[in-house]
Amino acid sequence: MTRQFELKELIRSDNFIDGQWCAAADGARFAVSDPATGTVITQVADSSPADARAATDAAARAAPAWRNLLPKERATILHKWNALIVANQDALGALISLEQGKPLAEGRGEVAYGASYVAWFADEATRIYGDIIPQQQRGKRMTAAKEPVGIVAAITPWNFPLAMIARKIAPALAAGCTVVAKPAEDTPLTASALVLLAHEAGVPAGVLNLITASRDHAVATVADWLEDSRVRKITFTGSTPVGKYLARESAGTLKKLSLELGGNAPFIVFDDADLDAAVTGLLASKFRNGGQTCVCPNRVYVQAGVYDKFADMLSRRVAELKVAPATDPDAQIGPMINIRALDKIARHVDDALAHGARVLAGGKRLPELGPNYYAPTVLADANHEMLLCGEETFGPVVPLFRFDDEPEAIEAANNTPFGLASYFYSQDLRRIDRVSRALEAGIVGINEGALSSEAAPFGGVKESGYGREGSKYGLDDYLSIKYLCQGNLA
Repeated sequence: MTRQFELKELIRSDNFIDGQWCAAADGARFAVSDPATGTVITQVADSSPADARAATDAAARAAPAWRNLLPKERATILHKWNALIVANQDALGALISLEQGKPLAEGRGEVAYGASYVAWFADEATRIYGDIIPQQQRGKRMTAAKEPVGIVAAITPWNFPLAMIARKIAPALAAGCTVVAKPAEDTPLTASALVLLAHEAGVPAGVLNLITASRDHAVATVADWLEDSRVRKITFTGSTPVGKYLARESAGTLKKLSLELGGNAPFIVFDDADLDAAVTGLLASKFRNGGQTCVCPNRVYVQAGVYDKFADMLSRRVAELKVAPATDPDAQIGPMINIRALDKIARHVDDALAHGARVLAGGKRLPELGPNYYAPTVLADANHEMLLCGEETFGPVVPLFRFDDEPEAIEAANNTPFGLASYFYSQDLRRIDRVSRALEAGIVGINEGALSSEAAPFGGVKESGYGREGSKYGLDDYLSIKYLCQGNLA
C-alpha cells in the first residue's frame, strides 16, 4: 500500500545528499515564512559551495549505476514516485499553500499538475529511440544513439514549488541523468517533501540531491555547479537577468542549458470574439496564483468596438473575486509571496495612474488581511508609457489597452523582448490562422486561457529563453546524440 504522510512528516529542514538528510556544512540556517501572516514556519539549511560540491560528488558516484539501469527499471521507480505524490496530494497541497500562499484548491491542483509530469516521463523513459542511418558506403554501418547528458543542476522558482521542480527532475531521471537541485529560498519545503517521496519510491542514494540556500548565499553556492565540469546541464526557471547570468557563468565548461525565463504576455480581444469566453479565459489565465505566473497576461489589448463592454464585464467579475488566506476554503486569491512583490505591484499601479489610467476594480493594498495582500485590479486607459507595459507585474493587475485594427494589435503584442506566451480571442477562422503565425511566442492560446499540459512543449523565444519542458520534446534537453560508425563489414 502506498504510504501517506502527515503534513508535519513532510517538512524537512536539512539538505538531502547521497540519500541522507544533513545540515549545511557550516551549520548555517535561514527562516522560511508563511506569506499570509509572516510567521516563521521553520529554519532550513543555508548551504555554501561546500554543500554544492558534496551534492555533485554524490551525483557523480551514483551516475554509472543509474544510467546503466534498463529504461523500464527507471520507469518503474518514477511510477512509484508518481503514486506517492498522488496519494499525498492533500498534505502536499497544504504545504504549498502554507509556504507559497496560494489557495488550497490551487495547491492541490499544482500537486496533480506536477505529478502528471512524473507519470508522463516515466512512460517516455521507455521511448528513447535512436536511428539507423541509411548506408552511404559499402562495409560501413552508421547509427545514432541517445545517451544521458550527465549530471543535471536544476534551479527552480517559488511560484510553483512542486510543479517546476517535478518537470525538471522527472525527465532528467527518465533519461538516466543524476540530479543536484536548489529550490527558491522562499519555498524550499515543498521541494524537500518531493525529494523525500522520491527516496521513498526507491530512487537510489546520490541519484537525486537537494540543497537549500538563502538569497545571500545562493549565488556563491550555485557558482560551484557552474564551474564544475562534471555538471553537464543547467535547467532553470526564473527571471531573464538570472538566466543570462547562468548562461555567461557556465560558458567556461560549455554546459547544455534549458532556460524558461520571464514573460510579458499579451492577451488580445478582437471585435468578433465571444466576450463571455474571453472574460472567463482572462480570469483563468491572469488570476491563477494571484497573477504570479510567467504566462499570466500582462497586457490586455481590446479592440475599440468592444472595449467598454469588455471592461465592464471584466471589472464586475474581478470585483467578485475573494481574497483570503489559504485557510479560507472560499479563497480565490491569496497573499503575494513577499513584501518586495507587493511593493512592485503598488509601484506599477501608482505609475499607471500617474500616466492616465483609471481604476475599474481594486487598485489598493489590503492590510486588514495581512502584510502581503493586494486587491485584484482592473485598469482602463493603459498606454505604452506605463511601467507595467514593459515590465512583468507578477501580480493581480489587468491593464486594458485599446486598439483599432489587427496590424496594430500584432505590432503592440510583439513589441517586447520577451516571447513566452500570447493569447487571443476571435471567431474568424482566417484571422485565427494569421494571428497564430504572426505572434512571436513559444506558446499561443487561441480562445483558451489555460495552456499548460504535460503533453505539450512549454518554453519561449527571444529573451524568454530556450529549450522545452514537457511533451515528447522535453526529454531531448537531457540527452546527447552519439554517432557510431562501424567499418570493415564488407
